[in-house]
Amino acid sequence: MTNVTAPWAYTLQLPHDPRAPGVARTTLRAVLDSHGMAELTHSAELLASELVTNAYLHSLGTYTLRLREMAPGRLRVSVWDTNPEIPAPFRDQRAPAAVPATDETGRGLFLIGACAERWGAYELGDGMGGGAGKLLWAECGRPG
Repeated sequence: MTNVTAPWAYTLQLPHDPRAPGVARTTLRAVLDSHGMAELTHSAELLASELVTNAYLHSLGTYTLRLREMAPGRLRVSVWDTNPEIPAPFRDQRAPAAVPATDETGRGLFLIGACAERWGAYELGDGMGGGAGKLLWAECGRPG
């Protein structure tokens, strides 16, 4: 009998809590390790941490992390939150500009642009998670 492994996805709902990025990173490490994708951990952790931190800083309610295998060795990290405003780099599909050294915030989206192979966003209406908002996503994969 042949085993067929379908693409997988995990969803984690997170409270509006400053500890949520750490919980997201811990969960991501466990998922990647269990699926033999541990070599993506550094890039994927950065993507998840920045997206979850963005949701914490710019929304008021809960938010959801989703990890999805897009193809063998390719991961999409996405975060849904209740704030409908899509940040410019995701809206314009351009790599974010470097942040001046004197700025105290704003480096997260620059890091996503530098580390993700692809990224994007969706505006969401009522329904997902009980309300409107947005979904930001970024992908990384094995070299080659």
